[in-house]
Amino acid sequence: MFEIRSYHYLPEKFEAYKKWAIDDAVPFLKANLDIVGFWISNGDEPELSGSDPQPVKHGVANITWIIRWEDRDARTKGFEEVLGGEGWAAVWAKHPDADGYLQMEARFADEL
Repeated sequence: MFEIRSYHYLPEKFEAYKKWAIDDAVPFLKANLDIVGFWISNGDEPELSGSDPQPVKHGVANITWIIRWEDRDARTKGFEEVLGGEGWAAVWAKHPDADGYLQMEARFADEL
């Protein structure tokens, strides 16, 4: 099972978030979870298409990352262990603005 996490983070604080993600969060998360990838917007405008493309309130997500899990139970246990520990608490303490997330989305997919 894959968890696709998409965040809409405050544009005016995005550079500080990027620095924190690159220096602190991503290395910790990759060392402790099965991270498939972690992507941060490069600032290029998104391309919307389809028969009825509708921009959303906060635009497209500017942070996306994917975690591989065995199942939902493993996800629950994994997050409790990793994000509930002292290591993540130390990383989170360096966060530039924990209230800067305008919207967060987690969705789940199976590999074909």
